[in-house]
Amino acid sequence: MVVGPGTVSDQGPIAPDPATGADPAKGAAPGKAIEGRSLSRIAWTRLKRDRVAMGGGLVVGFLILVAVFAPWIVDLLGAPPNQFHQDLIDVNTLAPKGGTGISGDHLFGVEPQNGRDIFSRVVYGARISLLIAFLATLLSVLIGSTLGVIAGYFGGWVDSLISRAMDVFLAFPLLVFSIALAGVIPDTAFGLSGDALRIALLIFIIGFFSWPYIGRIVRGQTLSLREREFVDAARSLGARGPYIIFKEMLPNLVAPILVYATLLIPTNILFEAALSFLGVGIRPPTASWGGMLSEAARFYTIWHFMFFPGMAIFITVLAFNLFGDGLRDALDPKGRR
Repeated sequence: MVVGPGTVSDQGPIAPDPATGADPAKGAAPGKAIEGRSLSRIAWTRLKRDRVAMGGGLVVGFLILVAVFAPWIVDLLGAPPNQFHQDLIDVNTLAPKGGTGISGDHLFGVEPQNGRDIFSRVVYGARISLLIAFLATLLSVLIGSTLGVIAGYFGGWVDSLISRAMDVFLAFPLLVFSIALAGVIPDTAFGLSGDALRIALLIFIIGFFSWPYIGRIVRGQTLSLREREFVDAARSLGARGPYIIFKEMLPNLVAPILVYATLLIPTNILFEAALSFLGVGIRPPTASWGGMLSEAARFYTIWHFMFFPGMAIFITVLAFNLFGDGLRDALDPKGRR
């Protein structure tokens, strides 16, 4: 029996499809065209579902804003980072009056002995740590990506030479060399002096000697990519090595490079803090988190002096690691999340 609109079949009346509004008796309604999604959009969708990674990314963004707008934040909520407040210090114990000196004018309290505002120095320390970490990571990425893709694509003696250079750099006692190099550099060199010279020196030391880590990753990815069909197709059309490297391979290496860069930044933050803690990084009175921890070691009984710069390092490194892990999962085509 032919069933028309409004009629009753053996199983009862046939209602229109609630999802599409189509009447079964009239045939299926034309469906909506399937919209394609780019790889970047898929990765962004997966990243948004990872709440831990998004939380880390928000903290990273907040820290960057704090570093950029440090002078305005200090003007509103603190005191100049190198201003002494001897009236807040007990002359007998050299400790802040009341134990910490925390008040509405000094949110994190004041340092023992000199009374400098800890909040302002932590905020300004973020500028130093993030600036050195970002620029050192950029230097490592540029050197490591370039040499890694060259070694992986050309192979042969070129690969052997670059790989042996990576082995030498990886076996190099970086911390000892950094201490020695930073200790012999004069106060004025290469047209720079003061903090500018120390920052440039730390960026060079950390960035130049860290490139083999990302270089190995890029080399391994390039060894896989050079056997892919699109590379063979480019060769068959007459493309030369530089074109294939920069136009065909590098766009496919952006994801692993970006992921490793986000994981390398916290490592560089820790390394800069270690050098400043050992006295070969940023020199006083310029605020840096490692330098503050070094000074706080002399007053270990005054908890707040070491707590706030230590927590700044901990939160920053943790946020970058969480965001980097989430970014790796989002960009991994084989991931399940």
